[in-house]
Amino acid sequence: MNTQPDPRTKAAVKAADRAHVFHSWSAQGLIDPLAVAGAEGSYFWDYDGNRYLDFSSQLVNTNIGHQHPKVVAAVREQAAKLCTIAPGFAVDVRAEAARLIAGRTPGDLDKIFFTNGGAEAVENAVRMARLHTGRPKVLSTYRSYHGATAAAINLTGDPRRWPSDTASAGVVHFWGPFLYRSPFHAETEEQECARALRHLEDTLAFEGPGTVAAIILETVPGTAGIMVPPAGYLAGVREICDRHGIVFVLDEVMAGFGRTGRWFAADHWDVTPDLLTFAKGVNSGYVPLGGVAISAEIAATFDERPYPGGLTYSGHPLACASAVATIEAMAEEGVVENAARIGEDVLGPGLRELAERHPSVGEVRGLGVFWAVELVRDRATREPLVPYNASGEANAPMAAFTAACKKSGLWPFVNMNRTHVVPPCTVSEDEARQGLALLDEALTAADAHTV
Repeated sequence: MNTQPDPRTKAAVKAADRAHVFHSWSAQGLIDPLAVAGAEGSYFWDYDGNRYLDFSSQLVNTNIGHQHPKVVAAVREQAAKLCTIAPGFAVDVRAEAARLIAGRTPGDLDKIFFTNGGAEAVENAVRMARLHTGRPKVLSTYRSYHGATAAAINLTGDPRRWPSDTASAGVVHFWGPFLYRSPFHAETEEQECARALRHLEDTLAFEGPGTVAAIILETVPGTAGIMVPPAGYLAGVREICDRHGIVFVLDEVMAGFGRTGRWFAADHWDVTPDLLTFAKGVNSGYVPLGGVAISAEIAATFDERPYPGGLTYSGHPLACASAVATIEAMAEEGVVENAARIGEDVLGPGLRELAERHPSVGEVRGLGVFWAVELVRDRATREPLVPYNASGEANAPMAAFTAACKKSGLWPFVNMNRTHVVPPCTVSEDEARQGLALLDEALTAADAHTV
């Protein structure tokens, strides 16, 4: 790790970025992006010599860590052999990536349609469901994020949807289970599960189940808060879908490939969807890649009927090579098992211990290396530390917490009134404990805003 200060390069990078890069989700004149010089394992660093423990996994996608040598080598080797080829050809590395993914998905999800990322995976899953059923509507939850493309952003429940919501995309939102902030006035996980399923049944009854093509859920919602579903909920949704002929889609873009301590989060509940979307951890974002894993029944819909969808870079050889290397390295090195162990032995107990000592912590929840810390002003009333979708001065308490994290060398993943503890699946026990210690320090900035 060369973390020596390099002010000249920093100035050049910052100037070029300011002049030419248009950043996502940002008011361009109000941001000052960190200039990153390099990364390795669980860390990245800037041109001032500051090193950061990456408790965000960037966008919760570097599951295998930064610059894993086996994945880097695989991309180099593939580039020397075949950089690109159109999707219509049969290519060894594309077929092998599909085989390895299909071998880990639940049930009969044995056909893989490759995309460039998670949003495109959701777009195509919805298209497949509508064509398979001949129905127009898709149901998704309010506490969700499915991507920023046309259908995916309308399916999304969080405020990023609002500026792009056409109100005509055939999307209906409903409430998923979340006991800590239950919309159903539940007092136990069992009540929350039963009432959430009844709410979904009622929503379908009034929408007309015969008009609904699909229900899409993040198996464990990610950016919206890492709300682990109560036992029985996903199985209940599966039964409802089967009863009404509705396609059940699980979005595992963030939760998949080891993040929850299983290859796919659905494995925790032994539930098999009809379609499963993935991206991020499939190759840790080293080269853009996503996809849809498709059941035999839905795949058969397109045996003699062309599927009307495609992408120039679908199954790109460099991306597929990185996926093959990632999956093989994860299997050989016990990365999924490491994520489960770190969550069970270090992050879970450590976060619960922090919750006992910090009045700003209302709840911690998660699995594997996929945790959320809910920050509140008042534990008794559960009032969030900042209002929903806060910005500017209203968001000052979370801004102070975030600044404290970064000043200490911890790079957090912060959304609304939460910080998400989502290091790489390869994180060591020592790194996880170091991150918890830095988080402990930063939480004092949040504590200052409690009542």
